[in-house]
Amino acid sequence: MNIPRFAVQRPIFVTMVTLIVVIFGAVSLARLPIDLMPDITFPSISIRTEYENASPEVVEELITRPIEEAMAAVPGAEEVTSTSAEGSSNVTVKFSWGTDLDAASADVRDRLDRVIGRLPDDVERPVLFKFDLSSMPIMFVGVTSDMDPVAMRRLLDDQIKFRVESIPGVAALNIFGGREREISVAVKPDRIKAMGVSLNRVLEVLGQSNVNKPAGYVDSGNFEITIRAPGEFASVAEIRDTIVGVIAGAPVRVGDIADVVDGWARQRNVARIDGREGVRMAITKQSGSNTVAVAGLAAAELERIRGDYPHLGIKVIRNSADYINNSIGNVARTAIVGGGLAVLIILVFLRNFLSTLVIAVSIPVSIVATFAILYISDLTLNLMTLGGLALGVGMLVDNSIVVLENIYRIRDEEGLAPEAAAEKGANEVLAAIVASTLTTVVVFMPLVFIHGMAGLMFRQFALVVTFSLFCSLAAAVVLVPMLAAKVMRLQANMRAGPVAAWFFNRSESFFRRMEGEYKLAIDWFLDHRWLTAAATFLVLAGSCLLVLRIDTEMMPKTDEGYAVLSAEMDTGIRLDITNRRAREMERAIMDEVPELVVLLSSVGGNWWRGVATHQSQMNLRFGTREERRAAGQRSTEQIADALRARFANEPGMTVRVNEGTSFGGGGGTSEPVAVEIR
Repeated sequence: MNIPRFAVQRPIFVTMVTLIVVIFGAVSLARLPIDLMPDITFPSISIRTEYENASPEVVEELITRPIEEAMAAVPGAEEVTSTSAEGSSNVTVKFSWGTDLDAASADVRDRLDRVIGRLPDDVERPVLFKFDLSSMPIMFVGVTSDMDPVAMRRLLDDQIKFRVESIPGVAALNIFGGREREISVAVKPDRIKAMGVSLNRVLEVLGQSNVNKPAGYVDSGNFEITIRAPGEFASVAEIRDTIVGVIAGAPVRVGDIADVVDGWARQRNVARIDGREGVRMAITKQSGSNTVAVAGLAAAELERIRGDYPHLGIKVIRNSADYINNSIGNVARTAIVGGGLAVLIILVFLRNFLSTLVIAVSIPVSIVATFAILYISDLTLNLMTLGGLALGVGMLVDNSIVVLENIYRIRDEEGLAPEAAAEKGANEVLAAIVASTLTTVVVFMPLVFIHGMAGLMFRQFALVVTFSLFCSLAAAVVLVPMLAAKVMRLQANMRAGPVAAWFFNRSESFFRRMEGEYKLAIDWFLDHRWLTAAATFLVLAGSCLLVLRIDTEMMPKTDEGYAVLSAEMDTGIRLDITNRRAREMERAIMDEVPELVVLLSSVGGNWWRGVATHQSQMNLRFGTREERRAAGQRSTEQIADALRARFANEPGMTVRVNEGTSFGGGGGTSEPVAVEIR
């Protein structure tokens, strides 16, 4: 089939198909989810088991080892690692990239069921986790208030938590810090000894008295009535009045042998916002949901919560969507500027506005068509896909330029009519542009077959470049000949204006001189072949040597205006000591970091792990890079270096400072080197 002839003879059909593609692509662009990186799920499954108050040695012997032995027999498992800590066991099973984790989870659960009976009776049931970057928090929020700490925590648990978790796409709202209500019964040893009441008796009576049990059914006429025996404590006074024994005919009540206090549980973690005690909340999204959309809905809901509860001071410490929007916006602007410069250069060289317009139309058509393919392929707009588009913008016009130049050459040399010149010119170079496109595609297609995390990231990059190049090929073969025929017929009936004629004449002399200089340079190089070859070889050899001096890393460093400082003291240090040292560090940070906007401190472990009273973490948020540059302030890396130097020799404490990263929407940090000793 002669595709150029079909396009030239049916311009209305080609125009309508092009408009359909553009509309479909525009709708796809509006519906494409936005994320920082492609969705990456690590091929590993973790089994976490809680065994309260058990030592690491006991946890390892009674929990970790049986689970490890069971996991070693899981089909496809490549590596099994474990960590046994006080009160918790974590066993991680790693699989090869590309493993179906749903099927692997079923195998792990099946093997786990076989060893559960060997675990201690009072251990909590093991929980399975599939780790992916989307499981990391997309937003950190700090909450402060003048309310009673227990009342504030209860308000967050009862009123705020469900509102945030009901947002479409939100998986969970994890609350860290604050004080939780606890009614303590402090038994006095001398009293229970004098009254002859055992501690077990007290525990038994309190347990049996605080129940709400069904009591059967009663028939009443035509109805069957369900009866319950509500026996839960409604007040502290009821607990005090509970009878636990009888001595000399007189009842012994709980209040006679113990102090009953309505207070708060022993604090195992502390959260502070800008030095003021409060609560930290971490919002995680559901796997597969869009980070930017979920974060936007969460931010809107938090704004409504501020209006409903003005006595709560709510600060967004970290919002991954901000960095994602900035990054995606920068790449998009770069692609637009690149496309505009490409069109401008084409205009300078062609010196014909209508001809340049023909080529310029092929760029947005090819890009918009690529958006439609992205939507159909269930991909997202991320740095990889937009980076592929930005790279492909310069190549999208190559085919169109070749086709258009050949059409004009045929018209000028053979004097054919516009339609005939468009058809013949496109047919002559059809094989050449197809071969050129395929050679470029061949360069990127191998990226699709890379294994591991790099393969998951660069696969979308390669696919987008390939999609856009094939779209540009279609535009060059179908759209450009049709438009060229119309433009040439339009130009035949138009006269160039004085400005266009002046620009053409001035630029013509410039290009003539440039062509002459280029011819002289070619003659010189041809006359000095050996010298040219030797110089080329030296440049090539020198470039290869310089490659050895180029640093390599997975992802480049970015300035997100965010840093994390983690401090660790000796295991077993009391929380109040860790908290005091953390306060001292906070004051030092506030004094020495003028770029600081918000400081969130978490003392007593992390939200996703069991508490550890010897650990503390401080999340520092600064102004945007542009704001800091305008104010002459330091970059995130410079601030992190200054903090490392400041806390390098803290007595009894190991301090690490990392620039934050939103890789995958997580908002976490990563250590450059990890060493395991066994």
